Amino acid sequence: MLKQTANAEIETRRKAALARGVGVLTDHYAVKAENSEIWDADGTRLIDFAAGIAVVNTGHRHPKVMAAVAEQLNAFTHTCHQVVPYENYVRLAERLNERAPGDFAKKSMFVTTGAEAVENAVKIARAHTGRQAIIAFSGAFHGRTFMGMTLTGKVAPYKTGFGPMMNDVFHVPFPNELHGVSVDDSFKALDTLFKADVDPARVAAIIFEPVQGEGGFNPAPKDFVERLRKLCDDKGIVMIADEVQTGFARTGTLFAMEAYGVAADLTTMAKGLGGGLPISGVVGRAEIMDAAAPGGLGGTYGGNPLGIAAANAVLDVIDEEKLCERANDLGGKLKAKLEALRTDVPELAEVRGPGFMVAAEFIDADGTPLPELANAIRLEALNRGLLLLTCGVYGNVIRFLAPITIQDEIFDEAMAILEASAKAAKGL
Repeated sequence: MLKQTANAEIETRRKAALARGVGVLTDHYAVKAENSEIWDADGTRLIDFAAGIAVVNTGHRHPKVMAAVAEQLNAFTHTCHQVVPYENYVRLAERLNERAPGDFAKKSMFVTTGAEAVENAVKIARAHTGRQAIIAFSGAFHGRTFMGMTLTGKVAPYKTGFGPMMNDVFHVPFPNELHGVSVDDSFKALDTLFKADVDPARVAAIIFEPVQGEGGFNPAPKDFVERLRKLCDDKGIVMIADEVQTGFARTGTLFAMEAYGVAADLTTMAKGLGGGLPISGVVGRAEIMDAAAPGGLGGTYGGNPLGIAAANAVLDVIDEEKLCERANDLGGKLKAKLEALRTDVPELAEVRGPGFMVAAEFIDADGTPLPELANAIRLEALNRGLLLLTCGVYGNVIRFLAPITIQDEIFDEAMAILEASAKAAKGL
């Protein structure tokens, strides 16, 4: 009998030790990562086009981020900011208040995960308005906590088996031209919702992703965002932009909302902010952020010193290395490669996304989504050393999330693997 590989041995242990609900996409167990590359327990190298799901936008172990974390590690790792605060938490808040979209006074607060940021944004909106109801959109993903998964606009796997969701949460269709949902359709659904189910005077907030993440990297049309802003203003509703996945240069601007010319009242953020360390936050209008009483926001690990140090360094790296411009450059090259592939893979129905937040959606000639083809390309690429992710309501979208710091030669290598994998999946 052949001896198990190191990866296989760990995989056997995982199946015996971990809850089944903690799913994993590959059986490659990481032992080292650097910028855009990961090496597993068997020594296999992978080009990382997942970035920990848009977390290491600045690359694995960026030297400046690592130096900031090491300096903080040598000072202290935890005091609980609510007990003994620290200056770099304040400095990060000042920087984000200045740079988040919106020409108005802002304040911030920090927690640990994207779901926590969303939960706190809902709390803040409710405290500010005195209202309870929240509106979200089909295809949305806002986390796996109870409020987060209630807001999420997809049942499987996020809500399956978990019983009743939180009350006073409503969903309407998100615009998706490819699947026949127009901006007008979304607003007709909102109008119907206000007539049939919830008085707009009871709605505290409307939450949306400027580019839906798990829902398929669907960008919100500009007129949709503009009309949503006007609706919120007219009805006294707090607009929440969930920028957990879109933030920190991924879309070619620091925040995706910068492209729309209007600002949300509250912005949630996480993932790319910490460059690999857990940190999240909410930034928004000062008068809304101040609605909660002292002690109503926070958490024991909220704004952990190591995450705060990493986040300040991430902002420096984005500016110094011009990562917004780099995201647009890389995204343009990736889209050109994907468009060229459509000759051999006509099922590639649409290439979309701003900056380096790019998606390829696969649909048959009769309009049937093709999750099998998307997954076949993903598996071919994985076997050839390129890590890709799928997403979308139908699972028929490949999303591309490489670190924005990826080296040119490694990007070119990845493009060659992508082309070969797509053709192989088609039997070409």
